[in-house]
Amino acid sequence: MHSFSSIRAQAARRKGGDDVLMTLLGPTPDNAALATMPDDRVLSTMANRIFAAGFVWSVIERKWPDFEEAFLGFEPKRLLFQPDDFWHDLASDTRIVRHPQKIRAVLENARFVQSVSGEHGGFGRFLAQWPADDQVGLLAYLGKHGARLGGNTGQYLLRWLGWDTFIVSTDMIAALRDAGMDIGDTATSKRDLAKVQAQLNAWHDETNLPRAHISRILAMSAGINNTPDEIRSYLDE
Repeated sequence: MHSFSSIRAQAARRKGGDDVLMTLLGPTPDNAALATMPDDRVLSTMANRIFAAGFVWSVIERKWPDFEEAFLGFEPKRLLFQPDDFWHDLASDTRIVRHPQKIRAVLENARFVQSVSGEHGGFGRFLAQWPADDQVGLLAYLGKHGARLGGNTGQYLLRWLGWDTFIVSTDMIAALRDAGMDIGDTATSKRDLAKVQAQLNAWHDETNLPRAHISRILAMSAGINNTPDEIRSYLDE
């Protein structure tokens, strides 16, 4: 494997220097801070990422206050008390994106959040206590027990919540393959994900950078060379 310092230098050259690169990494994640996140904010973020998947993110963000109203502030207990007619009517509610399967996922994830919260004293506390070096295990748990939280949706969910998350994007995979990692083009197998996790853990220990920042540096070292302003606009979404 190439050294991470050489990968970071490549990313810096593409973005106009290391000082510029460091402004493109986004906030420093704090897993421990999630312990106090209310369950309704967790469920809201789950729903946001599910509805955004395969859709124009800016449209979802613009309509999100209406989503909050339609889904009763995403309070799990309140949603779980609603009759079937409530969920049926949402499928024709013009305030939201009318996607019956994704609407149903909100109900299923309300049950999921409520169950985990009851066991751990809050879903946020559950996330805060999960080992930071086992993102792959956490994603597997979300995919198995939650609704529509597998794949990239689970990764973006964790990042939007503020968990220290790497995103297995096309550019990140290309950077890792260029650096000498033997993984597939999509890196979705358990074997490939375990390799990615182990390498990012090693680079985290070496550099003390969050895994989220290492992930972004990798992505910026390969693929389409978006301008710093374009990247900052993505960070603001």
